[in-house]
Amino acid sequence: MMNKKPIKIKHLWEYDVKLLMALGEAIDGNKKIFAWLLNNGYPELAAFAAAVCADAEALKWLLKNGYPHLAVLSDAIDDEDAAIAWLKKHKMKFYLIFADACSVKGEAAMKWLEENNYKVFIILAMKIQEVLRMQAFNHYDYHKMKFK
Repeated sequence: MMNKKPIKIKHLWEYDVKLLMALGEAIDGNKKIFAWLLNNGYPELAAFAAAVCADAEALKWLLKNGYPHLAVLSDAIDDEDAAIAWLKKHKMKFYLIFADACSVKGEAAMKWLEENNYKVFIILAMKIQEVLRMQAFNHYDYHKMKFK
């Protein structure tokens, strides 16, 4: 039996700011930037952007390919209790704060990000807030409802 080396996960704050800005563009729906991330060694960032935008396949990809923390963060951003509990259990305080900042009631978390000089994460949180607003709006738009 071979001993597997533990996988070293890369956290969002470990990426270059330019890559995080590209992530923000992908979250905004920029297909060109999304494809660039996907094809230039950052498929996890592309998948995270898609997962935040409610892509279930992207969420599964993150889980299968060694990025469970990003999959769980996406679910925590959606305020899922199990995801929040997982982040707490694994002592991922930054992700808890970031997920909170992505909610419309996340003023305290946004302030923490600002005070700790995580400006790029404030930008990302604001972009994600907009995605969540649009998802909520589309959910209640009777023009887009599917009737069975």
